[in-house]
Amino acid sequence: MAKPLRILQITDTHLYASPDGRLLGLNTLDCLQQVIELARQAPAAELVVASGDLTHDGSADAYQRVRECFAPLGVPVYCLPGNHDEAGMLKAHLQTPPFHTRPALIHGRWQLLLLDSTVPGREGGHVSEAELAALDQALTRHRNLHALVFVHHQPVPVGSAWLDTMAIDNPDALFAVLDRHPQTRAIVWGHVHQEFDSQSKDIRLLATPSTCLQFMPGSKDFSVDTRPPGFRWLELHADGRLETGIERLPETPGSIDLTSRGY
Repeated sequence: MAKPLRILQITDTHLYASPDGRLLGLNTLDCLQQVIELARQAPAAELVVASGDLTHDGSADAYQRVRECFAPLGVPVYCLPGNHDEAGMLKAHLQTPPFHTRPALIHGRWQLLLLDSTVPGREGGHVSEAELAALDQALTRHRNLHALVFVHHQPVPVGSAWLDTMAIDNPDALFAVLDRHPQTRAIVWGHVHQEFDSQSKDIRLLATPSTCLQFMPGSKDFSVDTRPPGFRWLELHADGRLETGIERLPETPGSIDLTSRGY
């Protein structure tokens, strides 16, 4: 790798079947289109990870809108389901190029691993025994490669009490696997609609804003933030270094219903 591998993480797009679909007052399609245009103005990436809640209603039309919105980026898009997605519909519409739903890929000196943390009918997450076993096998098979793990739900508390009731419910099992493999550099997620950056031993812990509505960091109860939508970029160096940052729109497109107590 003569230059670092550049990845964009775009998450929690919450598209609807209708182009007029709104989440607490925000047109999620318009928000995503503006974030995609912002991403196109940034340095070119080799691939995108779309880390869940790509639709809000799980409809075929909404997944078709996902395809249309991401197409201008012109790069492969690796997709994970979130708790608002319909897993079967996601796979039906987002596993033909440039979209992919496979759980792992290798690019240069890095292995990227995508974990499914969804549980049908539940808002919170869980990493199944099968997912944990596949993760352990992939990391064992490629001990010589740096590893970056993507998942939808947060594996650690982010400090928002109401959101942390919907985290991965078996994080100890997940970190038991990751801690056995020192090549793991970071785990990155969506779901929490806010930026987060911390550390667990040698593993960087990163969460990314939604492309639409944001949640207030550090809130006890459901609370909406007025910070604008955005995406995360990551640059992965051959020696294992990871650089990352958040890019946001200059302002939120539209008006948010700040009085809402959930959705």
